This record gives sequence, C-alpha cells and structure tokens, in this order.
Amino acid sequence: MAPLRVVFMGTPDFAMPSLSEIVAAGHDVLAVYTQPPRPAGRGMAARKSVVHHFAEEAGIPVLTPRSLRSAAVQNQFYAHDAEVAVVAAYGLILPKPILEAPGFGCLNVHGSLLPRWRGAAPIQRAVMAGDPESGVVIMKMDEGLDTGPVCMGERIAIGPDMTSGELHDELALLGAKLIARALERLSQGTLRCRPQPEAGATYAAKIAKDEERIDWTLPAAEVHNRIRAFSPHPGAWFEALLSGRSERIKALRSVVVAGRGEPGKLIDGLLTIACGNQAVRLTRVQRSGKKPMLGAEFLRGFPLGKGTHFS
Repeated sequence: MAPLRVVFMGTPDFAMPSLSEIVAAGHDVLAVYTQPPRPAGRGMAARKSVVHHFAEEAGIPVLTPRSLRSAAVQNQFYAHDAEVAVVAAYGLILPKPILEAPGFGCLNVHGSLLPRWRGAAPIQRAVMAGDPESGVVIMKMDEGLDTGPVCMGERIAIGPDMTSGELHDELALLGAKLIARALERLSQGTLRCRPQPEAGATYAAKIAKDEERIDWTLPAAEVHNRIRAFSPHPGAWFEALLSGRSERIKALRSVVVAGRGEPGKLIDGLLTIACGNQAVRLTRVQRSGKKPMLGAEFLRGFPLGKGTHFS
C-alpha cells in the first residue's frame, strides 16, 4: 500500500481511534484540524481536545480555526497539498473550497447506517428510537448534510439495554477499522462509492436541553430508551426532594418492569417508578456532584417512601 498524504479533522473521543489507526498504518498525516480549547472542569480552564493532545504528542501540526470560511484559512488548507482529508466528528461545516481541495476529496467516518440518522447526534437518536442496529459508514462528503456517496459500511446490533456510551465506543473502534480499509483501497484505486438512496432518510437533530428531563407520562419503553440514549452524557434527569431540598438526579441505567401507578410515583422500595404504561426500575443513578451509584445504594442514603412523587 502506498502511503497517502492525509489531513485529519476531528475533535472528541469518537475521532481518536481513527486518527490512531491512520498514523499506525503509515500514512503521512500532514496536519490535524480540531476544535479550539474550550473552558471545562470546575476551574473552567481552557482544555485541549483528546485529538489535539494525541497530535501534539505524535509531532503532527495542529490547527484550531473557529471557521473554515475565510480565504486565509482556506489558503492554508490548500497549502497542505493533501491527497485526502478524513473527517470524524470534527464539529465545523466544511465549505465547498475545503471539500474540493484534496485530490480525492474528503472522507467522513459517520456513526450510523446512512441515510438513516444524518446529522449531529446519530448515536443517541438511534438508541432513543429503539433501533435494533446501527453501524458506521465511510462517506465521500458533499455540500449536503451527510448526503454524499457511501464507500463502505458495517453493521452492529444495539442490545435492548445498551447505552449510547457503549454504542459510541464500539462504533469508534469500528470506524477506525473501516477508514483504514478505505484508505488502503483508495491508495490502490479500488475504493468505490455509491449514491445514498433517499428512501429511509432521517435526521439526527442535536439533543435539546428539554429532552434530557424525564417525562414519566411516556410509556416505560420510551423512558428506558431515553435514559440509555443519554447515558453517560448528558444524562436523563428528574428532580427529587432530598434532605428538604430539591435535587436533580441523573438516571444512567434502567430496566422496564411490570407495574402501574400515577406517572412519576415510586411504587416500591426498589426505585421503581410508574410511567404512562408499565414502569422503569432505576438501577444506576447519579446525584449532583457525586459519582454514579446503584439504585439500591441511593435508597440506603435516602430512604424514599412508596408513593413519593417525582416531578
């Protein structure tokens, strides 16, 4: 395999396995584009992305433009003289001049089975919808929102209790394997990409804040899917009265169980809460500023009585 001249564009944990695999395969990574350091943690100090740290340690030049639309940034991108750009959860829109700059264009590592779940939150939306499977596709990018031709893909099952965090980790590793294979085929002139069908296209909108609060009037299966879709981040939550004050509790794990009652009411001593139909038992929760804990452990610290109502 002839090494390719690659520009890599990615920011969060999802992108890390792909960048690591590309470097390990011996490709010439000319530059890494990633989001600028953001305030994070209790001190709100500026924190570099994991991709940023990896690239610096590997001796790869790092660029952190806030936009790719200026002529100066685009000219800098052209100057890399890349054969291909690989994009994995980068976080910026790529304008047409950037898309057309590399000789072979830009390949995207996307965490869904396109055309299902185009957009910003494909992993969480798949879990929230109760999809039985997901996967990764390598797509040649165009100016549309995840509408470009698909070059290869692979499926994995979504278990009934799998969280978005678990699915994310599996898809990140799968994406790394696929992008390495795609670049090998590209270097050999055997990578073939086919237009996406429009049938079955859905949009994975960014998660809105009001979706994170648990609505107990929903059917238990939907509540369960939302809990696992937002686990571990940002966390589906509800409010409970603890030690005389209202506190936000994140629900990280749950199971659907038989049970009935007014939605939002605790119906037993096992942290089982009635929903629109049936009930969910919260098996792992997290108090504000505390570490995650088992539901039984939470109740030992706060023995909430049967009939307690959670808003």
